[in-house]
Amino acid sequence: MEKQVILNDKHLELTLKRLCHELIETHNDFSETVIIGLQPRGIHVVQRIKEQLQNILKKEVTCGTLDITFFRDDFRRRETPLIPSVTNIDFSIENKNIVLVDDVLFTGRTIRSGLDALLSFGRPKGVELLVLVDRRFRRDLPIEANYVGKAVDTLLSERVSVEWAEIEGQDKIVLYSKENDE
Repeated sequence: MEKQVILNDKHLELTLKRLCHELIETHNDFSETVIIGLQPRGIHVVQRIKEQLQNILKKEVTCGTLDITFFRDDFRRRETPLIPSVTNIDFSIENKNIVLVDDVLFTGRTIRSGLDALLSFGRPKGVELLVLVDRRFRRDLPIEANYVGKAVDTLLSERVSVEWAEIEGQDKIVLYSKENDE
């Protein structure tokens, strides 16, 4: 497997700061907005964004996590059973603006599952999507992010991974591709 670092730790930090400022431009003080990260990897993005927003705004920003396991269209097709993660939405989403967050947008199926799961908690005023990486040109569903950290054109055989210091030892975004067998 060949790997190429798309964003290193410094660039990832700058990207997260830029996304926070874009969010502030739209949502001001976040009094009518909540941020919800999709399990499992979107929650790490939310943690970083929450920290930065709170440092900038000097106030608490309401955030939650959403498990989509049983809303996925493939959860019954897998050989091994999926193990659900924790959903933590201890606030009302009724008439709130929601910023749904995930690490990588690829086919759009995870986001569709997230939207389905979200609606079981109420009816939001509006929903926007924030992703760190948008793998363009490979959608199965017509889903587009409102906030994008980095757009990347990839082949179907390639994989994009957002790696975090807390889990993998270093913050970075990596593109993995199969080596040529020539």
